[in-house]
Amino acid sequence: MAKTNRVATGYVARPQFYSLHQRSQRWAVTVAHRRCGKTVACINDLIDAAIRCDRPEPRFAYVAPFFSQAKDVAWNYLKAYTANIPGVQKNESELHIDLPGGRRVRLYGGDNYERLRGIYLDGVVLDEYGDMDPRAWQEVIRPALADRTGWAIFIGTPKGLNHFAEMWERAQNSPEWFALRLPASETGLLPARELADARREMSEEQYLAEFECSFEASVVGSYWGREMTKTDKDQRVTGVPYQPEIAVDTWWDLGVADATAIWFTQNVGREVHVIDYYENSGEGLPHYARVLQDRGYVYGKHNAPHDIAVRELGTGKSRLETAATLGIRFMTVPNIGLADGIDVVRPFIAKCWFDRNRTERGRLALASYRKTWDEKRKVFSTAPYHDWSSHGASAFRYLAVGHRLSAPRRDQLNDRSERARMTGGNASDTAWMAS
Repeated sequence: MAKTNRVATGYVARPQFYSLHQRSQRWAVTVAHRRCGKTVACINDLIDAAIRCDRPEPRFAYVAPFFSQAKDVAWNYLKAYTANIPGVQKNESELHIDLPGGRRVRLYGGDNYERLRGIYLDGVVLDEYGDMDPRAWQEVIRPALADRTGWAIFIGTPKGLNHFAEMWERAQNSPEWFALRLPASETGLLPARELADARREMSEEQYLAEFECSFEASVVGSYWGREMTKTDKDQRVTGVPYQPEIAVDTWWDLGVADATAIWFTQNVGREVHVIDYYENSGEGLPHYARVLQDRGYVYGKHNAPHDIAVRELGTGKSRLETAATLGIRFMTVPNIGLADGIDVVRPFIAKCWFDRNRTERGRLALASYRKTWDEKRKVFSTAPYHDWSSHGASAFRYLAVGHRLSAPRRDQLNDRSERARMTGGNASDTAWMAS
């Protein structure tokens, strides 16, 4: 029998995290209050798993919303708790620790999640998952776990009814998931006097989210969190079918290297039916033209921000002109200013019905769109925080600004557009694109 050496890393688990360390499920979600030690617990979970893993060259990862955040929050912990392990090596520039036997634990940022594409992982921790682009997990990290049947832990403090909230809800209803919720009122980790003082200094929403792990509290600094929460309470997030006799309008936020987001709506009486949402990045207009065609809708008006008419230096053409050659004839939404546009959205949401499945990512963006926190002044600035949610939020702002309530467009469909629908698109190559 091989000799086993025991090494004291210096980590002493808090009782609140015993169940996390002893879990048997492959997937885990931990919702915990500030300063309860969730990052320390999960870094040590990664270290322990790496040491015990007997696969060839095990790979484990910690992912924070930003690479700089991973370094600030977790790097010192990772170095400190592996310092006593014989033969350990650290790489300061790449933020990884190499343990004996080819084992590695590495830190990443969700802001550059494409960097993880193509690697394999035996286990991963996603910290403050609610602040990440959900595509980091769905498109890159989950596939990286497949061939090694690796595991994942999602940890964080609630940021409203976003993708982290949906992950928590999923964990509640599945035996394949481990779920742990640690509100400050139950853990006893922070003094009562400290909690009372925090409650006086913070808004009720901030306190409930940060210390009581409430997903129902709006995103801290959210522009439209309350309005999006109310759509659920009013049961306006449901199945919203496409009605072929009514034209579909599209509302765009156009990016090049950045993401492009598109909302699809129908006017039904005094209601706005938000039937679909699409977002992608790194693609040109021909890609989005194919997306429109593949949806099979009969379109009314395509709407884009005013700067679509600006000519690009490389081609001398505007995207407005390029889109027209593809059959997408854009109307431009008036520029009324960012702050005024944000204000227009608030009452507009009350008129909207959202399809639960097809608009999921877009609704998460609307709930997560928030003000920038000025850390030096300890106040919210007037500028929005730019992250994954910005694109869907901007496109919806154009929708609210440019939208006009009208009667159903049963009689407004252009003959050309209607013929294209009825004949499978044979009226002309581009007739399906716009009325």
